[in-house]
Amino acid sequence: MAGRKSDFTLTKLDDLFTTQAQRDEEQLSKIRDIPLELIDDFPDHPFKVRDDEDMMQLVESVKERGVITPATVRQKEDGRYELVSGHRRKRACELAGFETLRSEIVDLNRDEATILMVESNFQRSEILPSEKAFAYKMRLEAMKRQGQRTDLTSTPLVEKLAGKDALSVSRIGEEVGESREQIRRYIRLTNLVPELLEFVDEGRIKMRPAVELSYLDEDCQRDVVDEIDLNDATPSHDQTIRMRKLFNEGNLTTEAIHAVMSEEKPNQKEKIVLRGDRVRQLIPKNIPVSQTEDFVCKALEHYNKFLRNRAERDSR
Repeated sequence: MAGRKSDFTLTKLDDLFTTQAQRDEEQLSKIRDIPLELIDDFPDHPFKVRDDEDMMQLVESVKERGVITPATVRQKEDGRYELVSGHRRKRACELAGFETLRSEIVDLNRDEATILMVESNFQRSEILPSEKAFAYKMRLEAMKRQGQRTDLTSTPLVEKLAGKDALSVSRIGEEVGESREQIRRYIRLTNLVPELLEFVDEGRIKMRPAVELSYLDEDCQRDVVDEIDLNDATPSHDQTIRMRKLFNEGNLTTEAIHAVMSEEKPNQKEKIVLRGDRVRQLIPKNIPVSQTEDFVCKALEHYNKFLRNRAERDSR
């Protein structure tokens, strides 16, 4: 995404008649040290700010050199500021004991700010599925309000609006390296209850099963969560497809979910591994390899019989 022009940046007529030095001075005049207590986080900010090892490194950097790249804020009608880009820098300043955050004040409306917020955070090295889901949804809703048609809830996806000024789904996909269908899948994740969405972030539930579960209502999803806790196993893609079908037919009851989730999946069958060399040493040489399983089973039957007889003698 390096070098990509911001979607809302327009060339000012004044820029054609001013020097670069004048423009730089104008930009610097918009950079200020704003008290942290006057800066509000972006509403429904989808990206998590974690006090992890990376944050601690950022805190040390801020203590040593300050905030090198200013955060981006916009001023609200009540005189306070809304943080558009720089939530991690703001948190680092708080942990470092600073009282202000070096910020650039930009003149953006809510939809323009939303698009910039999403773009700037997508430069992170690691982004959770839930973060992508809500970020895509927020950006596309902002585009809709700006007059874009982005029907991501149906398949196939068709670009409804053409023109150089149109932010289509295809363009978003190209910018973030995702297909239009994948963007649609991510947005479906916003319909999951928090517990299921957390399983997706943890990698316990893959994308396609999660999308199928997103079509269930909240009660059914919570029944699925209960079954996951009960069986200590997440549903397969096939199981989620069948549950969605039952839901669409009006037949997905708590009992039906239990029946589907209680099925033994091939990858969950208990496996018993026996070392061939060790087992072979205990089998007479005249027993062919092809009869090894039969011999082991019969030997176990005799041994179990021996254990039962010994237990009966000991109980007398």
